[in-house]
Amino acid sequence: MSTILFSPLQLRKVILRNRLVVSPMCQYSAEDGFANDWHLVHYGSRAVGGAGLILQEATAVAPEGRISPDDLGIWKEEHVQPLRRITDFISAQGAVPGIQLAHSGRKGSTSSEWKGGGSVVGMHEGGWQTIAPSAVPFRDSDPLPEELSIEGIHRVINDFVKATQRSLAAGYKVVEIHAAHGYLLHQFLSPLSNHRTDSYGGSFENRIRLLLEIVDAVRAVWPQEYPLFVRISATDWAENGWNMEDSVKLSALLKHHGVDLMDISSGGLIPTAKVPVAFGYQVGFATRIKSQTEMPTGAVGLLVDPVQMETLLVNKNADLLIVGREWLRNPYLGLEAASMLHADMPWPVQYQRAKPNK
Repeated sequence: MSTILFSPLQLRKVILRNRLVVSPMCQYSAEDGFANDWHLVHYGSRAVGGAGLILQEATAVAPEGRISPDDLGIWKEEHVQPLRRITDFISAQGAVPGIQLAHSGRKGSTSSEWKGGGSVVGMHEGGWQTIAPSAVPFRDSDPLPEELSIEGIHRVINDFVKATQRSLAAGYKVVEIHAAHGYLLHQFLSPLSNHRTDSYGGSFENRIRLLLEIVDAVRAVWPQEYPLFVRISATDWAENGWNMEDSVKLSALLKHHGVDLMDISSGGLIPTAKVPVAFGYQVGFATRIKSQTEMPTGAVGLLVDPVQMETLLVNKNADLLIVGREWLRNPYLGLEAASMLHADMPWPVQYQRAKPNK
């Protein structure tokens, strides 16, 4: 049976076998940024389970770009080979390996979920001095981040460039720049966290400058045949913050800077935001950006049911469905969704005996 969810999508010269994507979700299981067997099995099982694209968790472009000391990293050459082992396996299963390149900014140097749930990690515990567009902490009780100098900004751009080059060497076919959820690039976008008075603060054009410079620098070293994504938070869910109108304007600009798809989430900039969580609650953001800019979009936000997912694609709400928690609950979501929708989806030969309605 023909379905949109299980139809291919071509982005530049990369073909995704279906529209079901594994969202970047931190595993907090690395040491000194290195991938290990947990990451191989975690991502590998989702590739076996039928994902079209796997976007690897936020992977730090610098040691101080980690959220926690347990984050994956790609800030040194030694990180490449363990990651290559993962991408080779993902590719062998028919999925496309992608990576989200990230810098935490003022939300860094915090503990993993099961080691304190975001509490600050002090210098004596392996923490670090955080950086931000302005010396404004995420929480009032947090240590002050260091305001980035122009030299520091140039260093961040170079970190993204070097990380992109290592991503290519590691075998990724999609790079996503993380500019959402209150991390460094989002901190530059929002007037709630960016109080600068130089060319990187103040006006909309100044606040988006760093992201545009990073996109241009990354696109210059990322192969033309491979797609580039950007994840943004469509709104801060706060008065006088980054909003939907800003997101539409930014997405239209990024289309002309070589970005191929916008991954649209929301929130994360301030801890007091009131977010109306419900099934599919963020889909409308992706739909509006897609319709007003003609930029392909990925929708996120409590996407849990294959029929719901297929309906969103039929209605042209988005081009990809970027699913998070449901993949954590079920690593074989793709295979099960295809069976539910009676779609054509090859099962691994090792699992053929268990295929429903064989």
